[in-house]
Amino acid sequence: MKNIFFVLMLMFSATVFAQKKIINQTVDAACGMCQFKQKNDKDCAMAVKIDGKLYYVEGVDENAFGDAHAHDGYCNQIKKAVVSGEIRKGKFYATRFKYVPKKN
Repeated sequence: MKNIFFVLMLMFSATVFAQKKIINQTVDAACGMCQFKQKNDKDCAMAVKIDGKLYYVEGVDENAFGDAHAHDGYCNQIKKAVVSGEIRKGKFYATRFKYVPKKN
């Protein structure tokens, strides 16, 4: 019985404290509330979609994203970005965030 309890606790710890490293992955990036329709949000905030799941971005100066409400800002359109960083505690902690230029 102790072994089963230990295995269950180990599995729980691994899922709660799991970290996933992302290196130079191209993702969709935009405002979680405006573009990804997160109903529980109260403010605009940059979010990225990684492997079909939405994560809010931490660790990048918000000014790096440009004017959020400009015609081409992250509140008005979904853009592609190349990112690196780590997913921890349900957020994406970016060490690199660079928009992919649109092809004309």
